[in-house]
Amino acid sequence: MHRNNRYEKQGDKLLKMPGKLDRGPVDFKSRIAEKESNILALGSRDVISVPPTTTILGAIGMMTTHGFRRLPVCDPGTKKIKGIVTAGDIIDFMGGGSRYNLVQVKHKGNLIAAINESVREIMTQDLTTAGVYDPVTKVVATIIETGIGGLPIVDEDDVLQGIITERDVLRILTHEMSDLHVEDIMSTSLYVTSPEAPLGTATKEMVTHQIRRLPVVSDDVLIGIITASDVMKFIGGGGAFDNLLTGDVADIMNLPVRELIDGSMHTTIPEEGINRVAQEMLDKNVGALPVIENSRLIGLVTEFDCVKALVER
Repeated sequence: MHRNNRYEKQGDKLLKMPGKLDRGPVDFKSRIAEKESNILALGSRDVISVPPTTTILGAIGMMTTHGFRRLPVCDPGTKKIKGIVTAGDIIDFMGGGSRYNLVQVKHKGNLIAAINESVREIMTQDLTTAGVYDPVTKVVATIIETGIGGLPIVDEDDVLQGIITERDVLRILTHEMSDLHVEDIMSTSLYVTSPEAPLGTATKEMVTHQIRRLPVVSDDVLIGIITASDVMKFIGGGGAFDNLLTGDVADIMNLPVRELIDGSMHTTIPEEGINRVAQEMLDKNVGALPVIENSRLIGLVTEFDCVKALVER
């Protein structure tokens, strides 16, 4: 495993709230079959990357077009990986965290100027990666221990060869039958937001608490969920720029969260088996499902929760 411990990737780290069951230490023995003695058979070889000179807007557009949560940044000549930009980095840049200084300080709030800076300005350079010959069990252990949702796969020269994500792992774990239910693994201590909350407040919550998504609740009723990917799509799809009156980022970040809710929402119930809910996430292409009981939100179950539970069983 290739790791740089100087700075652990935080923008893409899922905050795992305590659920109802303490399952103890992870046991990876015999849970995942080794494939070709490396992880390229499990991850994606056909990975798209961009050079460091790509604009932030260009990177967002690429991620939006392909539905990526993360995008490797590579030297165009050697193909060596130089960094990675994630949906979490984008909300950090839009007002959630330290990357917002690029907008607010360097460009005095001018979003159009800031978003045309190169992606190297906001990418994470100190990476946790996987080697092409790392065993699957070791890679899965790293994903669970760090909470990082995706690891670039590199060769001995740090040349990008592929990428492996928690969703890739979940695909091979769905056959591992478990008697656990959603209520056993879901997060119950949730951060939520209201439909009228400013977008900037929501992004700060995500970055501060290291979470990718916020349920949107009104009068104790769940009306939607906003994710880091939703914010990125709002920008990449051009919707954000329709609201730019002065060119200042505040024009966008003061918009109410409800502007980003598309009305489609998938939920689950606490009694649902985790195998079924994991397959539903894969089928629906969503990273989490709100858990509803008596018409009220009581928790959230994520891909990460399912991967961790299925590996531990």
